[in-house]
Amino acid sequence: MAATLVMASVSAIGLGCKENKTAAPEQQKTANDGQEAAKQETAAPKAKADVAQQAGIPAGARALMDAYPNFIKGYSNNKILLTDGTEMTYDDGRQKSFVQKLDDADIEDMFAFKYDLNSWTPEFQQDAGRSRSEALFKKMYGNSAAAVRKHLVSVPWFGQNVLFTTVNGAAEHLKAVRDELAKHPELKAYFKSEGSFYWRQVRGANRQSAHSYGMTIDIGGNYKTYWLWAKPGAKETDKVPYKNKMPHEIVEIFEKHGFIWGGRWYHYDTMHFEYRPEILLMEKYRDN
Repeated sequence: MAATLVMASVSAIGLGCKENKTAAPEQQKTANDGQEAAKQETAAPKAKADVAQQAGIPAGARALMDAYPNFIKGYSNNKILLTDGTEMTYDDGRQKSFVQKLDDADIEDMFAFKYDLNSWTPEFQQDAGRSRSEALFKKMYGNSAAAVRKHLVSVPWFGQNVLFTTVNGAAEHLKAVRDELAKHPELKAYFKSEGSFYWRQVRGANRQSAHSYGMTIDIGGNYKTYWLWAKPGAKETDKVPYKNKMPHEIVEIFEKHGFIWGGRWYHYDTMHFEYRPEILLMEKYRDN
């Protein structure tokens, strides 16, 4: 049987803003045209997903193709096809424990857990986004601190400046988040940056931190919570009490622009926001 190849294209994450205003006929026509275009844009990811599903493309591969079209152009025979002509194995075929899916993740393992947008209290060991294929992320963002730094820009952030990568448009998405948050001065106590780019491994673990790639920011001021602070010395397989002080409105703004929130992890890190549009797209494909 001939190998299956599906080409990817850009997929939008945002929901858009609604306004309740009375418009003139000409304005109303323009608005209607815009609404129709928005409907078509919203339908596009599902249409592409349906085509890919019919072609036997795993949902995770479809999500990656739509999220990162500059790097991932297709899927064939258990391989992710990259735009530079190289390939990466999607599923290494190994059965893994929860911890192994975090420390030794293949690309498929990144989608092993559910990012539940319908609950504010994560279920036990549901840590969608904590699994990252290091080979894939180093391919996209850089395989060393120096390589990542080549793509970093300084983003003004509520009186501070944070370093963020331009790769995959992450810095532009962060600016969009900032501009929306600026409309909520009542929440400014939570906006203080606690760090962005920092090449390092996860503390106490054998894997690279998402901060290494320059597409992650921590915020929270005096309102940060973290699972190991709640239960010092706990292991990844232990049960821990959940604590959160981050307003849901802030979370939803980040998610609208392609970021996932560490507070939706069972092993929670409520200051943590990470640009991972493929995780959000995967949940749309699960629902469909």
